[in-house]
Amino acid sequence: MSKLGALGHGLYTGQVSFDFVGRWRRWFTISGIVIIVGLIGLGVRGLHLGLEFKGGTQFSFPDKGYSTSQVRDVVAGAGVSDPVVQHLSRVGVGEPTFQVETKPLDKAHADAVVQAITGKLGVSANQVSTTTVGASWGKQITNKAVQSLIVFLIAVVIYLSLRYEWKMAISAMIALLHDLVITVGIYALVGFDVTPATVIGLLTILGYSLYDTVVVFDKVRENTRDIVGGSRMTYSQAANLAVNQTLARSINTSVIALLPVASLLFVGAGLLGAGSLKDLALALFIGLATGTYSSIFVATPIVALLKEREPQFQALAKRVATRYGGRIPATVPAVAGAVASSAPAGSAENAAAAAAPAPGAAESAGDSPATAGMSSAGVQRRQPASSRRRSGRPSGKKRRR
Repeated sequence: MSKLGALGHGLYTGQVSFDFVGRWRRWFTISGIVIIVGLIGLGVRGLHLGLEFKGGTQFSFPDKGYSTSQVRDVVAGAGVSDPVVQHLSRVGVGEPTFQVETKPLDKAHADAVVQAITGKLGVSANQVSTTTVGASWGKQITNKAVQSLIVFLIAVVIYLSLRYEWKMAISAMIALLHDLVITVGIYALVGFDVTPATVIGLLTILGYSLYDTVVVFDKVRENTRDIVGGSRMTYSQAANLAVNQTLARSINTSVIALLPVASLLFVGAGLLGAGSLKDLALALFIGLATGTYSSIFVATPIVALLKEREPQFQALAKRVATRYGGRIPATVPAVAGAVASSAPAGSAENAAAAAAPAPGAAESAGDSPATAGMSSAGVQRRQPASSRRRSGRPSGKKRRR
């Protein structure tokens, strides 16, 4: 078995475990710092709304060797106050262009700006592209975007409340808001335009974050289904085991999803200068990363904190503490039978889980895990035939009569 395979097996059986739930204060502190920085950027710089949201007139024309300040002076000289000038370069694809955004202009003022551009910047009239979006249309787009987000969040709460319970729904909602606030804060700090493509990207990454959270919650529900009547592990330990069991899947899917998005962001937007690709790719890139983080470090710890307040799980925690001598360990290994039953029949996880010993089996025989035939990766080693003969067990070879 490879090292990665052994690590995945150890995570699934609990022989290798990271304490995600028990260190919730650390994760919440990191999230809080990032959110505060984003909110400061949002309050100081604000969001740079695209033309579709704030309304206005946009002029696009090729660069004829002039600077951004010279273009701004020409447009301002045509009677337009505070024009926003951007220089867009497309490496290897056509020539660089200027993009000028102003407040909404009527036809007379727009024609005056075009005449100033063609007369002083060496551009012909057919090379100037003019787009005007009214303020009312931009306001309508903004309202539709907010309504879409609200409907999405309400649908999420209803779905999770019906499928699981309201505490998991609240945890998932907090994780989604966590992703949304961080993404918006980074947009404010970076200064990228917020366009309809950005809204599409936000809704997409919220759906991805929800999917990742639901996968973890499914495993949490499976691990905590019958633990109330026992004394082996607390709700937090079972939830932490679920996060570890789904950790490899979360990392693999996130990396696979981030690679093409990174190509869109750094190649498509950086080299080709495609504005719509940039707006969409940045939202996807930030959202995919924060969605994976929140499903592991935010959503599940919140569920554990809420559930541990219930009387039945408080009583369970006391029994577990008694079993372990008054101190509850941070992590516990999974039960071999439970792991085997949760994996698909014939799968590698099922075969590995069937070979894993039940916790305490080696200790009850007076041996440590190492002397009980366990490797450091938690994979059971087969004893040689000579050892089985010495221990009085048949070696499997037929005896001659």
